[in-house]
Amino acid sequence: MTATVPAAPVLPDQEAATYAEWFASLAEPTRVRLLHTVATTPGGLTVGRLTELLGISQSTCSHHIRKLADVGFLKLHKEGTSTRVVVNEACCVGLPHAADAVMGLLAPRPCCPPDVGTGITVRALEPGDWAAVRRIYGEGIDTGVATFETTVPSRASLDARWLPGHRWVAELDGEVVGWTALSPASTRDCYAGVAESSIYVADGHRGRGIGKALLRQQVVAADQAGLWTLQTTIFTENRASIALHHQAGYRTVGIRERIAELNGTWHDTILIERRADSVERPAC
Repeated sequence: MTATVPAAPVLPDQEAATYAEWFASLAEPTRVRLLHTVATTPGGLTVGRLTELLGISQSTCSHHIRKLADVGFLKLHKEGTSTRVVVNEACCVGLPHAADAVMGLLAPRPCCPPDVGTGITVRALEPGDWAAVRRIYGEGIDTGVATFETTVPSRASLDARWLPGHRWVAELDGEVVGWTALSPASTRDCYAGVAESSIYVADGHRGRGIGKALLRQQVVAADQAGLWTLQTTIFTENRASIALHHQAGYRTVGIRERIAELNGTWHDTILIERRADSVERPAC
């Protein structure tokens, strides 16, 4: 008897057309160099400066800028008589997502981030940790790309919001240097296994594996507790956090454009989730 091979999922027509347009706009080496130059320059560049850096004529430069702006990779702002070119941060996430979708790489990833730093202890949050947790929350607010909150929530508010058994702190040399917690995504019974993730690392300790250690504990405990979906939203500018979550098995769901305003600026966020496919889910 010949086994039946399940049909591979087919990329929807609209998604295929959108991605083809994106990739076609990059089918020119100068345009790729231009996009890279803008994407790696905080605050962007004027058209004149781009012309100098790339060694091309201003008319050629303007032509390529228009092509990239038409598909949304670049944004243009008038500054007096000059035009400043900045990268569309949403595309820094959307383009890799498109490549992953085309290449079929959006299946669940490994459960935990690799290479967790040494000397880091992750344990359950204790009553004496709240001051450090709220201080670290405030340091996250100060970055301007961690949350739409402008003031640190009270201990009572956080205690009421967070799921018991899913509140973790990271210690390094006896000091609390980060935390992660899960909150219910809904009060409906059918969503009992869906939780919203938050993770913050103290200023001065980022890039040392604290976040990896916290996420490892978070996802392992969530799987053991029968949670089938972890989700979170991240500012598109916060590429380090996006990369960290991808290592923990989170995948990109989509971009929410101009979802909320912070200090007079509208921001896009990326919605990402981690699925535990082995867990049974109740019907709504």
